[in-house]
Formats: sequence, structure tokens, C-alpha cells
Amino acid sequence: MLGPSEVMNMQMTPELVGDALNRLKRAQGQLSGVISMIEEGEDCAQVLQQLAAVSRALDRAGFKIVASGMRHCNSARERGEEPPLTEAELEKLFLALA
Repeated sequence: MLGPSEVMNMQMTPELVGDALNRLKRAQGQLSGVISMIEEGEDCAQVLQQLAAVSRALDRAGFKIVASGMRHCNSARERGEEPPLTEAELEKLFLALA
């Protein structure tokens, strides 16, 4: 996993991450629902089922962000520019999600 000293120089923008931002917003709403369920004393199985859904949504958003980063870096290479992340850095980010 990348440490704070290995932070990349690729700026996160809504345009770059696209659908991942929508997924994160949905997950945020789901997480609020899970918290409410716990506060209201809902059934354990139902809480865990919703928590698992939040976890999957976060994982998918992370993979979408890595995929967007890969496309962004590939486009930079095709234009003859230095990409903000190396292939090794992208691989570390991907593996951090696995």
C-alpha cells in the first residue's frame, strides 16, 4: 500500500473519476442508512447485508478510479507527455484495493 510520502500527482476531479463519484455518493447514502439501522436497533443480518452492499460499492468506485487513472495516463503517453503515474504506481494502487 502506498504511504503518505508516496502520494501521486494526479489530481482527482469529477471529470477524471466520472461514474465513480456517483457510486461514492450512493455509498455515502447507504452508509448513512446502515448507521440509522444500527441506531434504531434493526436486525443484525439486515444491517450486515446493507454494510456488505456499501463495501462492494466502495470497492467498485475504487476500481473505477484506478481504471480512469489508467486511461488518463495512457492518453498522456500517447500525446508524448509524462503521465502523472507510472505503471508500477498504478499497479500498487490497484493492489491496494484487492
